[in-house]
Amino acid sequence: MKIKFLLFLLSLSFSALAQSNSASKLVVINSYNQYLASVKTNPNNELVEIKKEIPNIKLDIRYATKNNFMKQVMYKQARAFARRPVVESLKKIQEELNKKGYGLKIFDGYRPYAITVEFYKKASDKNFVANPAKGSKHNRGCAVDLTLINLKTGKEVAMATPYDSFSAAAAASYEPVTPEVKKNREFLIATMRKYKMNVLDNEWWHYDFSGWQSYDLMDIPFEKL
Repeated sequence: MKIKFLLFLLSLSFSALAQSNSASKLVVINSYNQYLASVKTNPNNELVEIKKEIPNIKLDIRYATKNNFMKQVMYKQARAFARRPVVESLKKIQEELNKKGYGLKIFDGYRPYAITVEFYKKASDKNFVANPAKGSKHNRGCAVDLTLINLKTGKEVAMATPYDSFSAAAAASYEPVTPEVKKNREFLIATMRKYKMNVLDNEWWHYDFSGWQSYDLMDIPFEKL
């Protein structure tokens, strides 16, 4: 009986060690010089300021205000960044939308890893925030939160929920919705998909760049970019 108990304790120890080793493999770049070196090696690693590259794009950076699910200011600056290939995709999307009388409004882009940690601590529904144990595609500069606006009015088009809703209706395929919402949502999803931006199943506003796996998690604050 003692031997079985000892073997049980030993198995627990190995399990804990394995989990510890797995967690330790998570790499987060928090050195600005290391980031610059990565850009020198591969220009696609650059975190490009979206507004500078696409001047007519609209910004509504909620985490630079208290108008967000955290109810507090999370970003010191109201700016949005993404890796260079992501911004190139957004530029093509904006051009196509503009021809049809629409445009993009950006809520969030690159998100420093430390912010993801804070989100996870406070979120009431963990299904709507990334687990820091794995990091977020936002942390990689490969995810963008956005919606459509009507160019004539400057107003957002109708969607099933507001941005950052934790409700079931936030899902990209949620039914029932009005014909107008369905049309707007499907139009946005299809246009984004054409340029390697894929919607997240439970958030109609969240789009991930195809190829995000090639980019490291980052924890560089906006002020340094």
